[in-house]
Amino acid sequence: MDAKLTVLYEHATGFTLFKVKEFEEIGSELSEVEKSVRDLQRFTKIIELLAFAPFKTSVDALESINSISEGVLPESLQIFLETNVPKVGKMSKVTLGVADGKLGASINEKLGLKIQHTGFVLEILRGIRYHFPSLMKGFTPKLEGIAQLGLGHSYSRAKVKFNVNKVDNMIIHSVSLLDQLDKDLNTYSMRIREWYSYHFPELYKIVPENYLYAKVVKYIGDRKQLTEEKIEGLEEIIMDAGKAAAILSAAKSSMGMDISPVDLTNVLMFTNRVVSLSEYRRSLSEYLKNKMGSVAPNMAALIGEQVGARLISKAGSLTNLAKCPASTVQILGAEKALFRAMKTKTSTPKYGLIYHSTFIGRAGRQFKGRASRFLSNKLSIASRIDAFSDNPCNIFGQKMKQQCEDRLKYFETGEKPPKNVDVMHDALQESLVLQQQNESLNTSVKRKKSKKEKKSKKIKVEEKENGE
Repeated sequence: MDAKLTVLYEHATGFTLFKVKEFEEIGSELSEVEKSVRDLQRFTKIIELLAFAPFKTSVDALESINSISEGVLPESLQIFLETNVPKVGKMSKVTLGVADGKLGASINEKLGLKIQHTGFVLEILRGIRYHFPSLMKGFTPKLEGIAQLGLGHSYSRAKVKFNVNKVDNMIIHSVSLLDQLDKDLNTYSMRIREWYSYHFPELYKIVPENYLYAKVVKYIGDRKQLTEEKIEGLEEIIMDAGKAAAILSAAKSSMGMDISPVDLTNVLMFTNRVVSLSEYRRSLSEYLKNKMGSVAPNMAALIGEQVGARLISKAGSLTNLAKCPASTVQILGAEKALFRAMKTKTSTPKYGLIYHSTFIGRAGRQFKGRASRFLSNKLSIASRIDAFSDNPCNIFGQKMKQQCEDRLKYFETGEKPPKNVDVMHDALQESLVLQQQNESLNTSVKRKKSKKEKKSKKIKVEEKENGE
């Protein structure tokens, strides 16, 4: 039986087919193929160009490479193979060599060709890739580089194309930075307290809050310079006249040691940094709140911005979280405890990151498992609405939050909550009404803009005519 091998090579400029000579002899000598890959004269004795189909436009090239990367046979490639691959006869057997097994399976399903994508086929494709400019007439390495660079940029842009208002990467980095800032601020505040307490140890008992303590230290400086004149400024910082008076009296009778100007300068410099870092932490928290309101409004309404952001961060993205079942969402963040329980055959954890939700904290001890299971079900629905909805709003999240409240009442009093079907129907109707209102508002804004543009054009035309 006569066996023939044809190799398909997808290039940035088009599709090519190469015929491999002496297929059966080459197959038994893989080492010889590997040696001949870098030698052009030896390699041209192995392969021969059969056909080349260039891409008509850059759009065709991008569509083809997108399909091939997903293992789907493009229509242009299918026509090219049907036209140029040698027909299978009774006494001949044609094998098509490809680089991707998924694409090979798709070709085999649609065209019925025998596919090979391992062994010496990969070495032959490596040689074709290495010598491609020399194998094609009128082709240079410079042209090849330009084509590959252009298609590579287009492919990358198409892969990372997204809606800038729904970027969950910003949420992931923001909540990670927020957690890191909390740890750092606690450490820095403890350092300020220990450092400044050598000079004024009574202050921390009066002002235990870290942020307020740092602001007060920044305002007071040397306790001996704290007088009745500064009491008003101190009251503005603390927002408590009684505490301000207590600080003044404690400063007059403090047991702390005196501090040199150089030491005080260093303490105050560090205090300024901590205060500015605390203020940045507040602005970052506000940014995260706004970002969650635009990216995942239903999750934010249901469980809060920070817990929702931590769930997204733990899952990797909002889409990944939407793909998770409710049972996975329930224990997300408690993986170590889960695997330890499975290993020791003890009871598995009831909750992970969702433990920080107020619903779990307010539920009775015997109802915490049921509350976490109910909350994880609602979170799974909310994440899917946020991830795949074209017009996101927080109506579903607010309704599901009320359902969680009703469920807690049911656990405590036995009062039956409304049916889920009725609640979701009401939420859907409200969301449709809101969508219609937004569309009408957008159309009215566009009309006003068009009227202003027409007026400005008329004014410009009149000015030109008057000038002439």
